[in-house]
Amino acid sequence: MSPANDNYALISLKDTCALTSMSKTMIHRLRLDGSFPTAIELGKRRIAFPRREVIAWIQTKIAARAAA
Repeated sequence: MSPANDNYALISLKDTCALTSMSKTMIHRLRLDGSFPTAIELGKRRIAFPRREVIAWIQTKIAARAAA
């Protein structure tokens, strides 16, 4: 995928779980309290996340760990 296309890349909930090493339940909890990137509804029962936002969220977690 080229860098320009990466700006618009969406990843499924399953891929988001794999990328973050978290369960669907944990991601849903974080979404409810507003501490996880906002999902994009693709249909009635299908959501996806902007890949770039999920990676930025992970990088923030790593930076917070390093600062502690």
